[in-house]
Amino acid sequence: MARIGLAASDPDGLVATPVETVPRVLAGGPAQGKQAHGKQQGKQAPRSAEGTTADVSRIVEEAAERFAAVVYVGLPRHLSGKEGAATADARRFAARLTVALAAAGEPAEVRLVDERMTTVTAHQALHAAGRKSKKHRSVIDQAAAVIILQSALDAERAKGERAGELVGVQTVHDTHDRP
Repeated sequence: MARIGLAASDPDGLVATPVETVPRVLAGGPAQGKQAHGKQQGKQAPRSAEGTTADVSRIVEEAAERFAAVVYVGLPRHLSGKEGAATADARRFAARLTVALAAAGEPAEVRLVDERMTTVTAHQALHAAGRKSKKHRSVIDQAAAVIILQSALDAERAKGERAGELVGVQTVHDTHDRP
């Protein structure tokens, strides 16, 4: 089952901390594995009355509760920097998240940031902290989210501008199925 790690920063944007792991829901098709609403694989993904999947709804709720100014979505590029199917999926997810935030009246912008090597780095950090590999699964996505967010926060401080690629209205209609 695919998962989404959530992390948040302190109000000053200095330190990223883990929040939770959200089960990933496929947008147009069956749910992956067992989801929060108890749907089994092969059944239609659960959606809210607005047509938003449970994973997107949960992230919108978290952004609202924390008065988030920006939501970073990891962009899984190949080590070469090229984009593949997972990258296209992340772009579509970010576009759906942008629409859901706007529909909820949330001003947070969505930005895509490179997530290459974050899961590997998270595994190494958890191993160094004494966690056994079998127990990593429950927190690995949160640890990777912390690395992604902390990298974005550090880049913002260094450059004086937001990190990553802004997901705008044109991105919502053109889900970047380009190379």
